[in-house]
Amino acid sequence: MSQQRKLVSIVAPFFNEGEGVERFYQALCPILNQVPNVGFEVVCVDDGSRDDTLKKLIALVGRDPRFRVVELSRNFGKEAALTAGIDATRGDAVIPIDGDLQDPPELIPTLIIEWQQGAEIVLARRTNRSSDSFLKRKTAEMFYRFHSRLSAIKIPENVGDFRLMDRLAVEALKQFHERQRFMKGLFACVGFKTETVDYTRNPREVGTTKFSGLKLWNFALEGITSFSYLPLKVWTYIGGIGALLTFLYAVFIIVRTLIRGVDVPGYASLLVAILFSGSLQLISLGMLGEYIGRVYMETKQRPIYLVRKHYEASNASLCPSVHGRDGGSSLVV
Repeated sequence: MSQQRKLVSIVAPFFNEGEGVERFYQALCPILNQVPNVGFEVVCVDDGSRDDTLKKLIALVGRDPRFRVVELSRNFGKEAALTAGIDATRGDAVIPIDGDLQDPPELIPTLIIEWQQGAEIVLARRTNRSSDSFLKRKTAEMFYRFHSRLSAIKIPENVGDFRLMDRLAVEALKQFHERQRFMKGLFACVGFKTETVDYTRNPREVGTTKFSGLKLWNFALEGITSFSYLPLKVWTYIGGIGALLTFLYAVFIIVRTLIRGVDVPGYASLLVAILFSGSLQLISLGMLGEYIGRVYMETKQRPIYLVRKHYEASNASLCPSVHGRDGGSSLVV
């Protein structure tokens, strides 16, 4: 790569994490100052926080011109906030990172070195997830394996959003316009020359996780249905096998009746058969509904996010605007 000064954009979504903003700044700034021949911008996205997160982020803009803030009009979720931050970047490379400091900023220089040596995407892979609960570790492991079996897109195991992406990869990522977004899958989908750096994930320093068990389940379901239609095909096979077994059982009943005559059937076995087949039908309808619901949401073509304001050092009251990804429209008010 050329030795001219490059710009690296760091993207950090925040949601109700006001108590961690200053700690994030203090942890990040020494790292930014130690990388030679590289300039930085830090794009912080406020995802509709209800505490003082936005106020503290705006204060950072006045203290450090490298910081910019994108304020979303409401809470759109982490995937949309991450998309908004990536769309707002100007750098030759982009590094998404969580504001809770579980992803260590100390790894950023290593990611940049790999990029400078020719990698277009540098993954940060967690080698130790002891900071997560046992249940979360096991369910994550099951999800990665299950997703890899179902989808042609293989998501690297134990790799989150923390990574470096060259501008080529970022521009490729922007060509994916789906509204129901599963960023780990989209990151894996773009391809490009990839290297991996291992690290140990830190315990959460402030705040609590925003993902409950139900949200994690829905997130996993989003990942599976976004990149595979095999769950739909499975029910075709189940229906075919069930029809075959039913036919064979019918032949058996006919033959037995001709040989032994008519006997009184068991109500218990009949009830079990009806309940079992009915449950399979409801599950298959639910799976079909998941896909139809996603098609319905995509056809609406609603923006992925809406931006209320941008805050930059040049003018601290900054650019009140409403716009969103896909459509390119911008209304200045």
